[in-house]
Amino acid sequence: MSWFESLVLGLVQGLTEFLPVSSSAHLRLTAAFSGWHDPGAAFTAITQIGTEAAVLIYFRKDIGRILAAWTRSLTDRSMRRDPDARMGWLVIVGSIPIGVLGLTLKDQIEGPFRDLRLTATMLIVVGVVIGVADRLAARDEQGGRHRAPRRRKELTDIGVRDGLIYGACQAMALIPGVSRSGATISGGLFMGYRREAAARYSFLLAIPAVLASGLFELKDAMGSGHVSWGPTLFATIVAFASGYAVIAWFMKFISTKSFMPFVWYRVALGVVILALIATGALSPHAAESAG
Repeated sequence: MSWFESLVLGLVQGLTEFLPVSSSAHLRLTAAFSGWHDPGAAFTAITQIGTEAAVLIYFRKDIGRILAAWTRSLTDRSMRRDPDARMGWLVIVGSIPIGVLGLTLKDQIEGPFRDLRLTATMLIVVGVVIGVADRLAARDEQGGRHRAPRRRKELTDIGVRDGLIYGACQAMALIPGVSRSGATISGGLFMGYRREAAARYSFLLAIPAVLASGLFELKDAMGSGHVSWGPTLFATIVAFASGYAVIAWFMKFISTKSFMPFVWYRVALGVVILALIATGALSPHAAESAG
């Protein structure tokens, strides 16, 4: 991998990780359209450590409160009713599905799941799902001619059941084209949460899963000798910087705007990819890594 490739792929990772468009799909497609090798699941997981570092810094006050309250709740049973302590436990609960499926489906994630036909299909299908969830949320928030606006749930309303559902939605992002934020935010909207609440929990929920995945891949990569460490670390730094900027923008955007621009983008991109594959202009296995 060249330094230029690492710069481009790091930017793509940072710019798309937190938007509901699928960063893994965009990394795969960037390589395919540029004639480069697929950066692979290990590159994706390691550079995601950079974007999660951006989450840790952006939400540092929230995370600090949650960790402090959760730690106290280990020895003080009365603290378990504290909202921050509950959030700590719920992030753990919500991380179980992706942990189990990530280990179970590791070979599929690094192989068959990277087929561009599957990626394109997921871009379209999940895009439609996000669109439906967004319209339902807008209907509740705005009300109607004969119906008053309906209260949407806040983070304090999350329980174990909702935490597990959020976790199951996050686990779907193991398939390129789904989008971690897209799946979890749309899941939250379907369960009746406000856009900002769903997005905030989505970012917090991703921390243990992404860091664990990155460290797991890092351990394997250190023993394999197949990773270009200089460019990969450079891409991780680029992903951190661009990812932080995107978080700040996205949290402001969703407070007043609809997700529909992302929906139309996903559907259009998926259709274009399928059309290119159908005409033979693009191979479904384009730019796959030889390693």
